[in-house]
Amino acid sequence: MYISKIEIKNYKNFKANTIEFNEGLNVIIGHNNAGKSNLLRAMALIFNPSVKKNLSIDDFNKQLTLDELKNQPPSINVSITLSQEKEENLMGDDLVVVSQWLTKLEEPYEAKIHYEFCLPLKHQDEYEQKLSTATSVIDAWEIIDRNFLRFYTYKIYGGNLENQISVDSEYMKKFDFQFLDAIRDVERDMFSGKNTLLKNVLDFFMDYNIKSNQALNEAEKEQQIKDEKKKFEDQAKVLMDSLNQRMLEGKKQILSYSKDIGASFDNAEPNFAGGITDVELYSALKLIVEHHDGIQLPITHNGLGYNNLIFMSLLLAKMQVNASETYLGSNSKVFPMLVIEEPEAHLHPSMQRQLLNFLKQNLKANKVRQIFVTTHSTHITGALDLDELICLYKANNETRASYPSKVFEGNEESKKYVQRFLDATKSNMLFAEKIILVEGLAEQLLMSTFAEYVGKSLEDNHIAVINVGGKYFDHFLKLFNTNNPAAIKRKVVCITDRDPMRKELSSEGATYTKCYPFELNAEVDKYEYKTSKQDIVYSPNIKFYFQDELQGKTLEYDLVRFNPMLEMLVTGSMSNKEEIKALMKLFQEGKSIDEFYSRLSKSKENTRIIDALKQEVLNWSDEDKKIALIAARYLNSVGKGVNALELANVLQENLAKRGSEDFVEFVVPDYIQEDIEWVCEN
Repeated sequence: MYISKIEIKNYKNFKANTIEFNEGLNVIIGHNNAGKSNLLRAMALIFNPSVKKNLSIDDFNKQLTLDELKNQPPSINVSITLSQEKEENLMGDDLVVVSQWLTKLEEPYEAKIHYEFCLPLKHQDEYEQKLSTATSVIDAWEIIDRNFLRFYTYKIYGGNLENQISVDSEYMKKFDFQFLDAIRDVERDMFSGKNTLLKNVLDFFMDYNIKSNQALNEAEKEQQIKDEKKKFEDQAKVLMDSLNQRMLEGKKQILSYSKDIGASFDNAEPNFAGGITDVELYSALKLIVEHHDGIQLPITHNGLGYNNLIFMSLLLAKMQVNASETYLGSNSKVFPMLVIEEPEAHLHPSMQRQLLNFLKQNLKANKVRQIFVTTHSTHITGALDLDELICLYKANNETRASYPSKVFEGNEESKKYVQRFLDATKSNMLFAEKIILVEGLAEQLLMSTFAEYVGKSLEDNHIAVINVGGKYFDHFLKLFNTNNPAAIKRKVVCITDRDPMRKELSSEGATYTKCYPFELNAEVDKYEYKTSKQDIVYSPNIKFYFQDELQGKTLEYDLVRFNPMLEMLVTGSMSNKEEIKALMKLFQEGKSIDEFYSRLSKSKENTRIIDALKQEVLNWSDEDKKIALIAARYLNSVGKGVNALELANVLQENLAKRGSEDFVEFVVPDYIQEDIEWVCEN
């Protein structure tokens, strides 16, 4: 069986939440304070015997209203559902452990375990009387803490909660809950044989060549191990005899003091004797780093990242020990679970992927039943299947859970697309509180700078800018379209170009090609025209922003459309720099449109621009035509990637001059300004 679901009520940031789990690997992601660690702590209340079960006042969910607190004492409830695996034949130990907790008696079987922390009924009347005097939520919690928390008790039940069947502690010991928290001192916890973890592992794997020999039966294995122990004890006796021989004269001096002080009596006196067993010698063993040249160094000379990996491997080895019925008999574990907080701590990105692969291999080898991981690492999420991800987030001050794979049910094409492109950069969208999706590198590089010109900060608002590499928004928006209850509710902005296009009507099989805004609908008898629009209806948390439908084209085009005299936009990598600057100067001086036409260099594309602007059907002012000409010429002269990087640097340097005479005014295109202001709203 496996943990398929957890229900949490009134515990820390969880008011009433149900979170579903997978059979194998469960990676829980989310921004800070989303509740990832609290989710693991809720599980530990049931499965970890070393966790304190009596809670404090701060462990309650503080979103309860005053009326709710007055009506009844607050309680904390955690329910775990255990389900039969898809290909599991529920027999033997599994069935024995959960048999009394079954809530579904036909396949697939289900069982439940409940943790409850509550005020006993005998204090109910006194509670209602004292709480009736509370005038605020803060006052109510103080009364509960001061007068009633000491009476609170916890219980762990199995099966249907209303039956209140207490769970046998012997059965709970069958769950092996190995927890590695985010704040850990692995050097303290593992590098000496005096430590229980390493000692248990060493004891289990001692004589492993015999224990794992399939050609021997159990009696033969036991006899060979006994022979090895006897052989060791004989060798140890030689050492002890040698030690006693070296101490012969010194011992006489030591013992003479005991005789003088009167410690010898009744024909008896102190002496030294003893032996060494293999188990006692474990404490002398320490992990080391041994290089190829034979040089040995303490394990503490490793970096923290390597030592964390070693510690995790020892934890998995310990779980193998705990699950061995041959070694532990009836004390062996049935449900091994590995729980890791932030495994990326101290690990290089490539090592994070290596760790992930290692954990998956242990799952396949059945060395662990389930693995639960919390992470902030985009490198880990970028290497996962969507099915393995669980996203915790907050919306309207409430904790919610989302399952990225479920939003794609019935749409495998989009799921495969997102799975393929959800790398370390793009998976940042799963962590951010708000998201701006853009279709190209230029917007990605410039958006943060644009926000500063608007007086906003994308970083302060926890906004991620994600380049989806084209007009592929719909694939990604399935993750956030809250018309699907499995989606993540976050503000999402999509910035996309109008990209006016046309195709010839007379040419069979003709395809759409790019055109200028001033060419739109100019020759309807010859061309069919279109521009990009939002065709799909999404939930209100998603908005699209385009350039102007009649005069917009692309980002680069609109940069000049809103700043037709700004020579700062002409960067070093562009072609036709002097010509564009000359056109900007003509605009500043108010020259006629004909002077613009005459200033253009001779080319087929420039002739096309002039002819289109001269068409009588174009009902534009000369001012609009001049701006469109400069914008078209600018667009045709940039290399998008390099130009965007240069432009970002130039605009950033200009920002540093804000407040001085050297600062140059730059107008952010209106559609970008609107999207930044909307996404930055609370």
